[in-house]
Amino acid sequence: MLHLSSIAIQPLGRRSFVAAAGLGIVTVAGALAGCGQESKDDGATGSAASAGSADASSKKGVQVRVASLKGPTSIGLVDFINLVQTGDGGFANSYDFQIMTAADEILPQVIKGDIDIALIPANAASVLYNKTEGGIVCFDINTLGVLSVVTGDASVTSFSDLAGRTVYLTGKGTTPEYTMNYLLDAAGIAGSVTLEFKSEAAEVVSVLAADASAVGVLPQPFVTAALEKNEALSAPVDLNDVWDEYAEEGSQMVTGVTIARREFAEEHPDVITEFANAQADSVGVVNDNPDMAAPLVVDLGIIDNDAVAAKAIPSCHLVCITGDEMTDALSGYLDVLYNADPSSVGGALPEADFYDSVDA
Repeated sequence: MLHLSSIAIQPLGRRSFVAAAGLGIVTVAGALAGCGQESKDDGATGSAASAGSADASSKKGVQVRVASLKGPTSIGLVDFINLVQTGDGGFANSYDFQIMTAADEILPQVIKGDIDIALIPANAASVLYNKTEGGIVCFDINTLGVLSVVTGDASVTSFSDLAGRTVYLTGKGTTPEYTMNYLLDAAGIAGSVTLEFKSEAAEVVSVLAADASAVGVLPQPFVTAALEKNEALSAPVDLNDVWDEYAEEGSQMVTGVTIARREFAEEHPDVITEFANAQADSVGVVNDNPDMAAPLVVDLGIIDNDAVAAKAIPSCHLVCITGDEMTDALSGYLDVLYNADPSSVGGALPEADFYDSVDA
């Protein structure tokens, strides 16, 4: 059975999860605004969990500093982290993992060179690429879309059934709004749907609990948690499916990607390959064994309930997509965001050198 050493961290709060899940771009600007300033701490902040390798004497190969966000983008890593901690992975290099609650903890450290590999929101990767003038590369997609339509109204069975309704969601002026507007327009129902934004997912859940006919859009694991607490609710529409129906061929709805500093990737291509392969294996283990992976997810503070974690994992769309498929999926997604608001991707779409080909 998988086992992860106890880590003294707090489970992720409701408000923190939405930011960490890569569903908004609010923290990205703040994170990069101060990137020219020296950080007072060289390592993780107090809100980060350290899940690195054992003692320094056992480290071998390249010392790789990895950061990821609490939320779906970190769930796929838990078996990888476990193998690093136990020494059972047989890796040629040593990996030190930090799991943080917000992008603004990670991005400045990438720019300073204190982090080598990071799992961050897709649009934040584009912003970082532009900010560093091409100083990072993206080598895989780690999480596809995590948004679903949730309602207690049994008559809502498809995306087109949202016509004439008010939809409650979070993320005004960020990626959820841009995604919804794009899909509503593509489905031809934009003019008949009213989007009403709440400050956090818990408020959307409250609306759904109070009104059986209300319709909301929530991210995982809030979808699963809401359904667990209220049997009258269902999640009839996964927005990944809607995206696949209306978007350009090859494009996919993307939540998280894995990036590396360009200098590091060019100096250590073997590390990028090993990491991507280990990540792909870990994602496979987690997807195939959600009940076994759930306690690891809870130990890392990503989700605070084993049962919710186990049920949420299959709907988190954990992946490790590389190569041309990654390029097509991610570039198509970023293009949608750029057309909605160029600043959401850093003012310009990344050039071809942003997409780093790796076999995994």
